[in-house]
Amino acid sequence: MKITVCIGSSCHLKGSRQVVEQLQYLISENNLKDKVDLGGTFCMGDCQNGVCVKIDDKAYSVDPDTTNEFFKTEVLAKIS
Repeated sequence: MKITVCIGSSCHLKGSRQVVEQLQYLISENNLKDKVDLGGTFCMGDCQNGVCVKIDDKAYSVDPDTTNEFFKTEVLAKIS
C-alpha cells in the first residue's frame, strides 16, 4: 500500500507535518513498515480541502485530528 501526503504550502498550513508524523508513528506501532510505503509530494491540486492524502490512487482529506480514525478505517481495515 502506498500512502502519499501533500506537503505543499496550503496543506502544510493545515497540518500536513503533523499528519505525516502521526502516520509514521502509527505505521511503526502496528509493525506495517514492510506493508506501507509512506511518502510526500507537493501540491496535489485539491488545496481547498484539508491535508490531501492518497492511498494508491484514491484521494482523502485528512487533518491532524482525524488521522488516527483515517488510519484505522482506510489503512488497518484494508491491510488486515
